[in-house]
Amino acid sequence: MGLFKKPSIRKDLTPSCTAVIAAGGTSSRMGGEDKLFCTLGGKPVILRTVEAFQSCENIDNIIIVTRPDSLEKISDLCSESGMTKVRAVVSGGDTRQKSVMAGLAAMPRESALVAIHDGARPLVTEEIIRQAIIKATKYSAAAPAVKVTDTVKSVKDGVAGAAPDRESLRLVQTPQVFRREIILAALESARAKGKEYTDETGAVEAIGGTVYLIEGSPRNLKITTPTDLLVAEAFLKEDGQ
Repeated sequence: MGLFKKPSIRKDLTPSCTAVIAAGGTSSRMGGEDKLFCTLGGKPVILRTVEAFQSCENIDNIIIVTRPDSLEKISDLCSESGMTKVRAVVSGGDTRQKSVMAGLAAMPRESALVAIHDGARPLVTEEIIRQAIIKATKYSAAAPAVKVTDTVKSVKDGVAGAAPDRESLRLVQTPQVFRREIILAALESARAKGKEYTDETGAVEAIGGTVYLIEGSPRNLKITTPTDLLVAEAFLKEDGQ
């Protein structure tokens, strides 16, 4: 069955899974603030993200990959907040792929699956995490996605071109869950070829893998701009948080 065989399963029938949280962005569009430490519903964004994985019973360990200047701050924040699943906070590289590879290198050997998540997606739910793990347990690679609601146009020289069928389009989110050997092979192949992918699904597809999608949520947004933070706050208030 080669690379794409099913991962080993623990005796309790749940897959051993480590979350790798990529938290090394530059926050260049946040007006000078570090989005990871912006307050969201009374807590730093990164802490809300980590809490979602801490609370999910399908996650055994958490590895956080961040910038060197944030290592101590994030480590202290997790320790003081009782994030007991955080196994390590490690320094990332100058690209997302290098940072994810650093996270994978810190994973415990017993983890069959890895759930790679954006540190700035603080409203991910336990159910999305769980469903992605279940799908990846069966198919080796899975990710949440949502339907495209706006019309998408191709553009050339400022002129709008054809619009693809929205029904065939999805916006892919995280966590993206993979069998460990597959994502390692995919990222090593990308490194050897000098390729950089916007997310890990592209790297897996490039080596012949198939990524299965689960239903994501518009609330599982990535904090990129101050407006995103306001939207996330509105979602929390709507939920009474």
